[in-house]
Amino acid sequence: MTTDFAPVLEGHDLLQLYAAPTGPTQALRGVDVTVRGGRISAVTGPSGSGKSTLLALLALRERPAGGELRHRGRLVAGLSRRQLRRLRRREVGWVAQRPTHSLFPQLDALGQIEQMARLRGVDCDPLAALDEVALTPLARKRPEVLSGGEQQRLAVAAAAVGPPALLVADEPTAELDDDSAALVLRLLRDRAGRGSAVVLATHDARAIAAADTVLRFRHGVLSGSQEAGRDHTVTIDGQGRLQLPPEALPLFPGRRVAVTVVDGHVELRRAE
Repeated sequence: MTTDFAPVLEGHDLLQLYAAPTGPTQALRGVDVTVRGGRISAVTGPSGSGKSTLLALLALRERPAGGELRHRGRLVAGLSRRQLRRLRRREVGWVAQRPTHSLFPQLDALGQIEQMARLRGVDCDPLAALDEVALTPLARKRPEVLSGGEQQRLAVAAAAVGPPALLVADEPTAELDDDSAALVLRLLRDRAGRGSAVVLATHDARAIAAADTVLRFRHGVLSGSQEAGRDHTVTIDGQGRLQLPPEALPLFPGRRVAVTVVDGHVELRRAE
């Protein structure tokens, strides 16, 4: 049974812009999100839907172009670059989509764990941390000689040292076979059980099934969410538009919907 802790991050009406040849492009448009300790949240959606952009904001690696982002109630916009850097070091575990971007190239696997423990100011048994992801035999190997899957497992193990208040991972099981993915997901569940807020961007059905909350993104907006074992919740924007979950779309092949409101209930059916 999952225990809910206080919110670690709260975002309201988040907007993020990126430069494009045709001008500024909105990567996120008016997103509301709350990330709590004790839970695994999976952010899913097609490529270009805003998943990685959201993770960069949640991991405090970028500031939003608009809206409010709060860390434990404190407005992130009010923090200096130095304060943000210190906060990331102490409280945020980050696994980039390319795991080598989260590792120190000059350190072996054991050194990766030891360095993260020093940065976070915590005691840690580095061999035990490597054992969680079956990397103990590779303790003296540097990232350059590890396979992609081994790098991925090492990056997750290093990010999870502490454990941090927030653990953010971009596609952490993408290159893993079933056994290795199970190790990583077990580690993430353990950290959530110890109070970490775990957020994953993923296309992996195994990771989605392991999550407590699934946040579905499309075209830079949060199109819906689902709690484990509960119905989908879809978001209605300021113009009254909503996005149905992907599995409902085949029911409306013509993309026309008849809407009936009766006794406080809304019924959707295929338009003739």
